[in-house]
Amino acid sequence: MSTEVGERSGCPKEVATDENNLKIYKIILNGRKFKLDEIADTPKISTEHIYHVIHEYLGMRQLCAKWFPRELTFDQKQQRVDDSEQCLKMFKRNKPEFLGRYVTMDETLLHHFTPKFNRQSPEWTSHDEPDYYMALLNRLKDEIAENGRI
Repeated sequence: MSTEVGERSGCPKEVATDENNLKIYKIILNGRKFKLDEIADTPKISTEHIYHVIHEYLGMRQLCAKWFPRELTFDQKQQRVDDSEQCLKMFKRNKPEFLGRYVTMDETLLHHFTPKFNRQSPEWTSHDEPDYYMALLNRLKDEIAENGRI
């Protein structure tokens, strides 16, 4: 019987190196919606080890959100300009009719996506990041309950 400590199960030391941890962290920052399989392809490490590094060494978790702020693409911005120009033409043509029909909103764009499964929309976040999406969702629910709209 030996008194020496044998090999233990878990993430081997050669996988959880600073170099590998940094590679994994950069991959996650480049695309927060990557799945474990996609992250594991680049450094050629098993998904179990990737999971261990992400949770234990990087202190990250996955967050699923249905409501999230979204930046407009160039085409969407151009569409807004075109729509505004068209509205201006209609306004100049018949001011009273236009003002009777035109409805305005604020400039906040929130994209609503209802995934078929909750696992379709996870994003990696750090444990110390504030629960931004949850706070946003709760605020939107309150506004909808108050005003009947956003």
